[in-house]
Amino acid sequence: MANDQQRLLYLFELPQEPIQTPRGGGSVQFKLENDDTPPSVATRVGLSPSVSVPVPERKDVALQDLGTATSIPMGSAFSFFLASHRRAAKDLCNVFMKTNGAEDLMQVAARVHGKVNETLFIYAISFVILRKKELHSVRLPTMVEVFPSRFVPQEALSRAQLQVNRMDPNQSEAVIIEHGPEFSGSPVKPEHRVSYWREDYGINVHHWHWHLIYPPGMGVDRDRKGELFYYMHQQIIARYDIERLSLGLPRVQKLDNWRVPIEDGYFPKLTVNNSGRAWGSRQDNTLPKDFRRTEIGDPVDITDLEIWRARLLGAIHQGYMVDRNGDKVPLRDDVTSGKRGIDILADALEADADHSVNFPYYGDLHNIGHDILAFSHDPDNAHKEEMGVVGDLGTSLRDPVFFRLHKLVDDLFQEYKLTQPPYKEEELFFPGVRIGRAGVVRDDEADVLLTGWNTREFEASRGIDFNGRPVILRLTHLDHKPFDYHIQINNDLREPKEVTVRIYLAPKFNGREQEMNFMEQRILWCELYRFTVHLKPGKNHVVRSSKESSITNLEELTFKDLENSGPGNSSEQSAFNFCGCGWPQHMLLPRGRPEGMAFQLFFMLTDYAKDKVSNPGGVRRCANGVSFCGMQDAKYPDARPMGFPFDRRPAPTLQGLPVNTTADYARLGNAFMHDVTIKFLGEKLN
Repeated sequence: MANDQQRLLYLFELPQEPIQTPRGGGSVQFKLENDDTPPSVATRVGLSPSVSVPVPERKDVALQDLGTATSIPMGSAFSFFLASHRRAAKDLCNVFMKTNGAEDLMQVAARVHGKVNETLFIYAISFVILRKKELHSVRLPTMVEVFPSRFVPQEALSRAQLQVNRMDPNQSEAVIIEHGPEFSGSPVKPEHRVSYWREDYGINVHHWHWHLIYPPGMGVDRDRKGELFYYMHQQIIARYDIERLSLGLPRVQKLDNWRVPIEDGYFPKLTVNNSGRAWGSRQDNTLPKDFRRTEIGDPVDITDLEIWRARLLGAIHQGYMVDRNGDKVPLRDDVTSGKRGIDILADALEADADHSVNFPYYGDLHNIGHDILAFSHDPDNAHKEEMGVVGDLGTSLRDPVFFRLHKLVDDLFQEYKLTQPPYKEEELFFPGVRIGRAGVVRDDEADVLLTGWNTREFEASRGIDFNGRPVILRLTHLDHKPFDYHIQINNDLREPKEVTVRIYLAPKFNGREQEMNFMEQRILWCELYRFTVHLKPGKNHVVRSSKESSITNLEELTFKDLENSGPGNSSEQSAFNFCGCGWPQHMLLPRGRPEGMAFQLFFMLTDYAKDKVSNPGGVRRCANGVSFCGMQDAKYPDARPMGFPFDRRPAPTLQGLPVNTTADYARLGNAFMHDVTIKFLGEKLN
């Protein structure tokens, strides 16, 4: 095939079908040496593949070489929260990591295909592509096309299949599947009013992609991995709370009592891996129970979760954890070398057994929490039901209980953050640099931002075989009109200066329509943009587009995008897979309200000389997604704690006056607060 991208791309297509099934719209076919596949599998009516991909016999992919990778049944769910599934993933990734180059990986993967669970296969091939330097030019196709059944109900896919079966063989037009904005439930229950947000394709793909880059138990030790786990999930919770406030719903309550029923059930109406096997459903008022799915994991009691949480809280308030040797490991963020306390705590809370200071003692609160919730409807396999969507990285945000669990997790992180000393005035103040004015402009209108609905199309027929027919998935999603940030900055120094610009957004009022004090608003500030700018002496007018946000990724790349991309520029292509990890651009802004909802922007300038991090020369720098996902093969590009300056409680006074609200930080010349309005149009944006 033409290049590395083409060699590996079609391994992602039709994951449920035999590898010999024609791919690429019927134009590409893998030809396995000594293949005994029935001709009916390798052929399709009306399809004549023009590209044949030879796959020679391999002696290094026998079943015994795959370790525990074959232990997960085909067609069933794969959960990275289960320790047994993580071991299976590691075994398969180890096989793929031994390959040398795209051709070698393609051959081994094509031989493994059909011998291991479908989602495990896609996870492992994605994991390896991201980590092998010789494959940095290869991009990953969107998971929406790989596993469309995770994004639309089985009913819609079945209707499309029925329509395809009834079509005249000479018809060539594509079948369209429309989905949204009603999503999985009616508006009868309050929680369903925010289904459009939880079930957004971009948010769920982001969560899958982030954990692909920062997985526990896979020997990955990226810079500030634990802190990123804390910060990225904290920002998800903040954004979800804001979305709820936009709809008049209360903020999420943490799941701090496992002994009472979970009020809200969830019925995903999705199937696993395009296999037709339904995800488990949770009834309203389901009581979490001890985990007894012994066929996939060791027994775990609710009591274990309570003990682990108590031990973590004890460590937070004692100011140290205890490692396996009984030595104290201090928890503090104001360190000049080594890991910050937030990093150490997060490694133990997530938990990553490879990096936790004492995994047997502090346990596995986050992962096991997911497991118990995912199997709450059938904890002992008495009914042989599949896990719920909260057990899968690519679907877990769909379930309201995800946010209750992560509010519990974030509550522990916030408990720790409040033990840290407030920032001193000299840590906040940047003398010589002042913000004169700042705001946003959209279509020549200042300080009014607009949201509404939009659609995006994907090829469902890349993930599901509709008898070789093209089937298009048209998804409705929240979106916003692009806008620009305008910042007037005065550099009173006599020389040019590099500064970091930090921009956050938060609602002005709480659920009772009262203005919030600093501590109430502190964990609702959502990062919008962080960038570096060169200031000349005197006045500077800085303009940046919302499309350049440091938290968002590029658009999801489809199979067709990648087929048409050609060899491309290697450094540019490697930017996507890693920097493509990020919050979806279309979800940058919260929904707001039809009548307009009051928000506040917070701008802060910090000294880049103090913010910068030493990285090896030639490291690729990318703007997209870096705040949530870091940088490839490099240190996180900001020396300050993530979420600065809102990650800690404020000092009692600033410049001699009390600090009651965030606006009090704007007394500093390098900080600025500005009111904006977000209006939800309730219609499709042009």
